[in-house]
Amino acid sequence: MVTLRLPCPPPYDWASLRAFLAKRAIFGVESAESGDRTYARTVCIGGRPGIVAVAFADDALHATLHGLDSSAGPEIAARLRRLFDCDANPAAIAACLSRDPALAGLVAARPGLRLPGAWDPFETGCRAILGQQISVSAAIQLAAKLVAAFGIPLAEPAGTLTHVFPTPTQLVEADVALALNMPRARGAAIRALAAAALADPDLFAPAGTLEDAVLRFTAIRGIGPWTAQYIAMRALKLPDALPVGDVGLLRALETGTGRPSPAALLARAEAWRPFRAYAAQHLWAADEAAVKGR
Repeated sequence: MVTLRLPCPPPYDWASLRAFLAKRAIFGVESAESGDRTYARTVCIGGRPGIVAVAFADDALHATLHGLDSSAGPEIAARLRRLFDCDANPAAIAACLSRDPALAGLVAARPGLRLPGAWDPFETGCRAILGQQISVSAAIQLAAKLVAAFGIPLAEPAGTLTHVFPTPTQLVEADVALALNMPRARGAAIRALAAAALADPDLFAPAGTLEDAVLRFTAIRGIGPWTAQYIAMRALKLPDALPVGDVGLLRALETGTGRPSPAALLARAEAWRPFRAYAAQHLWAADEAAVKGR
């Protein structure tokens, strides 16, 4: 068992980030049980499966590695820093977003809110496709079925952590739609993403611009602008990504005169640059809290 300590510049809103991941946790792959303060997930490094459990204390993440060699420590640390957005500049983000009166209160309520990244960009891409035009809970149920049908079983499961998320090789020819009982076009989109990842090892590499990233992913059949922006936001960690038509964002900005149109949101978001993705995170957090309180 190996433990890593990953410092994070304060303020760091661990509770909100963990809650975001907990709501979207894939059964079998991720665990963030209510009442627990950790986030755990299955991983595969160099062909070796294992489990990483993460907690936060004293302005740092504390990651415990189970079943993984200590030589994998640097790669795991780099992935965790991206997943948990350890290298963000919270002061600069807050200063930018607080210029919008509607966001100022949200920023003050959640100082240090981070932008969740991705442990495995391909996994996040699949999740984004599964989430097209359905609720978060419905998407996670589909993701759990995908893992049960095509994931790699752990030799030694730990509680609910039983599988590693399937690789592009395992999904490129899989009949995902049949296994998940969902529209064939969506299953085909997952196969297309898998084929693109196998054909281009740099598919999820950093992009020169947000526009480049969106074009890269919308070129894949079945991936539209919302999905491409979501992948750019979480998998590529582009801080200005913004899934404009997202219903949660529009609902969070609703006033007595109704919700803004996607075009109105896009115009308003010009003031949030270059941190539109962080604005989206604040709006999602506010929307989820409002929905929960109803």
